Amino acid sequence: MKTTNNNVTIDGIDKKILRALMQDARTPVLEIARQVGISGAAIHQRLRKLEKSKLIAGSKFVINPKVLGYTTMAFVGIYLDKAMSNPEAVKHLKKIPEVLECHYTTGNWSILIKILCKDNEHLMHLLNNDIQSIAGVSRTETFISLDQQIERQIKI
Repeated sequence: MKTTNNNVTIDGIDKKILRALMQDARTPVLEIARQVGISGAAIHQRLRKLEKSKLIAGSKFVINPKVLGYTTMAFVGIYLDKAMSNPEAVKHLKKIPEVLECHYTTGNWSILIKILCKDNEHLMHLLNNDIQSIAGVSRTETFISLDQQIERQIKI
């Protein structure tokens, strides 16, 4: 079965390759080739096609933030005084290393950010000194994550 969208066509072999790499991006190409039943060169060729189509956006190591002392994850809804403030606010948020994600949203908030802090005191410092002081930010609403119960990528 082939899956097609506007950018790329992937078949069962592509899916097997992607699943293996999503499980462990360090899996050697020759091991994947043995599992799939095609040559290592064919795997490389398919990976280049998938990268060129932008289906694969790269590979990365995942750091465990708790080992570095970052134990407080929070989501902060940011209310802006006007929509025109968004680009400037995002520019300032990009300068705060603890901001991991920033989303332009519908609903009550203009922006939703995901931040990682060492503890609640660190979170309070970021909110009071770095985020709420950004021009255009009228107020924030903060939700502390007690536990991340699901983490996954889209199913292939």
